[in-house]
Amino acid sequence: MSIIVVSGSHRKDSQSERVSNYIASRLQAQNVASEVISLSGNKLPLWDEGVWGNDPKWKALWAPIAASLSACSGLVVVAPEWAGMVPPALKNFLLLCSSREVGHKPAMIVGVSSGVGGSYPVAELRMSSYKNNRIVYVPDHLIIRDVESALVGDSPANDRDSQLRRRIDYSLRILCGYADALRSVRESGLVDYGEFPYGL
Repeated sequence: MSIIVVSGSHRKDSQSERVSNYIASRLQAQNVASEVISLSGNKLPLWDEGVWGNDPKWKALWAPIAASLSACSGLVVVAPEWAGMVPPALKNFLLLCSSREVGHKPAMIVGVSSGVGGSYPVAELRMSSYKNNRIVYVPDHLIIRDVESALVGDSPANDRDSQLRRRIDYSLRILCGYADALRSVRESGLVDYGEFPYGL
């Protein structure tokens, strides 16, 4: 089993990337292979129709990412809250994902906030980012509030940080359970992207 962690901030040295690396390390501690795909620097251009064809630009930029996504069993989507919204690079990334890469694979949303927010990205992703790529958001999600003081160092700073770390480990175990279960859906022969390629 392998889980991709998508760091959705396009800032360099972002808190979201730090959280993503922490989550990847906790997956590895549970003997689950993990890889962080960071959108830092926003290397991917805005979606265009060339991604559907043999456009050399998209072959060079998207094909390696698509291969990693296709091989994974599930995802963690780390989304910072920017003015109450998901960052544009993350929305663009999800537009580029197709059902071939992430269809019927579980994903857990992790909202990130420098203050007490972080819930808007969770609601936005659940509402508008799964229709055509068929990603399956699990019921559990996480919100890392006051992120600058959370998950710093090897030991919890206080009771709240300790509880957050335990919750992360628990939620990752749940995500892996969904990954095991949804593999049987993908292998069942029930999925028909030929006749029903898009959601409603």
